[in-house]
Amino acid sequence: MPEIDPTLYPVQVRRLPADEGGAWIAEVPDLPGCLSDGATQEEAFANVRGAIVSWIEAAEDLGREVPPPSGSESYSGQWRVRTPKSLHRRLAERAKAEGVSLNTLAVTLMAEGLGRREA
Repeated sequence: MPEIDPTLYPVQVRRLPADEGGAWIAEVPDLPGCLSDGATQEEAFANVRGAIVSWIEAAEDLGREVPPPSGSESYSGQWRVRTPKSLHRRLAERAKAEGVSLNTLAVTLMAEGLGRREA
């Protein structure tokens, strides 16, 4: 199996509430159960690198698959979207009225919708 660079795995760092000790937790969402802690964010982040290596070694020893780091995926920023002709027409007319390309309008509308949904 090819060696995986542990620094490619995304890490989420959060602080525990004071009543739970107030330490910092660093977790690797791509590797279930892989986490570490520290007195500071930096310490938790540094400690989790060792936890990633240990997690990968244990999975390999057990013959289990090691998920690739999600942070290593690349995206072209392009995909083909099929829409009803009526929607295509409405979007094209609105883009023309606003003086922007259809792509610019579509990206703007999707970003606005995604932002509202996440809020």
